[in-house]
Amino acid sequence: MIIKSPSPDVDIPNITVTDYVLREAARLKDKPAIIDGPSGRTLTFGELAGAIKATAAGLGARGFNKGDVFAIYSPNVPEYAVVFNAVASVGGINTTINPLYTADELTKQLNDCSARFIVTVPPFLDKALEAAAQSQVEEVFVFGEAEGATPFSSLVRPDLEPPEVDIDPAVDLCVLPYSSGTTGMPKGVMLTHRNIVANLTQCDSMSGFDGFTEDDTLIGVLPFFHIYGMVVIMKLALGNGATVVSMPRFDLEEFLTICQDQKVTVAPLVPPIVLGLAKHPIVDQFDLSSLRLVFSGAAPLGAELAAELSGRLSCPVVQGYGMTEASPVTHLSPTEGNVKPGAVGMVVPNTEVKIADLDSGSPLPPNQEGEVCIRGPQIMKGYLNRPDATAESIDEEQWYHTGDIGYVDDDGFFYIVDRVKELIKYKGMQVAPAELEALLITHPDIADVAVVPKPDEEAGELPKAYVVLKEGADAPADAIMGFVAERVAPHKRIRLVEFADEIPKSASGKILRRMLVERERENA
Repeated sequence: MIIKSPSPDVDIPNITVTDYVLREAARLKDKPAIIDGPSGRTLTFGELAGAIKATAAGLGARGFNKGDVFAIYSPNVPEYAVVFNAVASVGGINTTINPLYTADELTKQLNDCSARFIVTVPPFLDKALEAAAQSQVEEVFVFGEAEGATPFSSLVRPDLEPPEVDIDPAVDLCVLPYSSGTTGMPKGVMLTHRNIVANLTQCDSMSGFDGFTEDDTLIGVLPFFHIYGMVVIMKLALGNGATVVSMPRFDLEEFLTICQDQKVTVAPLVPPIVLGLAKHPIVDQFDLSSLRLVFSGAAPLGAELAAELSGRLSCPVVQGYGMTEASPVTHLSPTEGNVKPGAVGMVVPNTEVKIADLDSGSPLPPNQEGEVCIRGPQIMKGYLNRPDATAESIDEEQWYHTGDIGYVDDDGFFYIVDRVKELIKYKGMQVAPAELEALLITHPDIADVAVVPKPDEEAGELPKAYVVLKEGADAPADAIMGFVAERVAPHKRIRLVEFADEIPKSASGKILRRMLVERERENA
């Protein structure tokens, strides 16, 4: 059977992402839009709108044209929302990059999407300059000032008018985040203005979900480069007139201090932070009584942990579900009434979901497990320059195959229980085994390797490598982990190594990863 939302379908406005984000800006011009948590530096809605317009004018003066790509390589700062929305408003395409990427990882993304400009912060400038020199990037900008880069302030031109650009929301791209999909290497996910605006409208129109309102203050600790922080915090909250308090990095004590001092009302989080809030004794030293809602996403959250934190904070702890390829939200849990701990929620408006039999692909009835497949206006246009990967994930009937195994109960609540896809989720961040295997096999002492997830209470899953050494080699596990750590972002590091005589493979040579995954689960 095909499951639809309990909420009626809604009309999706034919506007740009920037228009949606600033829809309340004139009325709320004196209200704080974004506050930098550590410093208290504030942009009001009026200042945000003005900075976006002035930056759009500066981009036009620089010859930045419709369809050009602008890379953002930065932690969460108020200017992130300025440059993102300015780029989108002139028909440009944002590509958001993990600020912890190495220069090599950064180079790959810049070259894959043919970025013209990049903006970063002084601590990451060396890596940005190194990557820019190996790519088509024409100019490196920096928030603040640093030698070797152009100050971002030079792009802000209030003395000029932005260029007039004809943008077709249904066709023109707004952002190119990178995702590994169900397997393989990271790929550019082509999201149009309509994809994002549709998803914002769907979340706003979900019955029983009292998410982000004008009276709310949200903590923006989830990274804006990630689709969750980007859309749910930086777009949905601001579009509804809420105030966002940004944090460039997570530190539990600083997080608690900011939540207390800024009287944060809504906390969009991921399971590892939920775990810390539920278990750590320091939480009792802070007044978190202003919190009315904790919203968890990016990875499954156990029912017991949700209930434990809900009891500790005396507020609902609910989940949503989605993925980069869906802009990202496909399911939301009610924030009041019938809340089911452990469920990822119900289908959002204008969206169809089916649980497909893993062998036949036929829709299954409630309470039977199969692959979660989704169809709706929030589903991506496709993967950049990868029609093969697009065709593998979106079938001829426009169903996006998530690679997640789940079921729907008799009340329309969905549960995710396993994954078909090989992706590892470390603290809510994607880790592609194939990417790490391709790196490890270049080690001079390694003959063969397989990378799998190991269950972990705090991180969710840890990347673990099964390694076959070359004859006569004697590389210790620490050295192998160090080899990887020097070449990838921290969340991709190999956390465990187990030496093996061989890697199980099919007759065609494909790694039988499922056998190793099952072994890890049995051991856990």
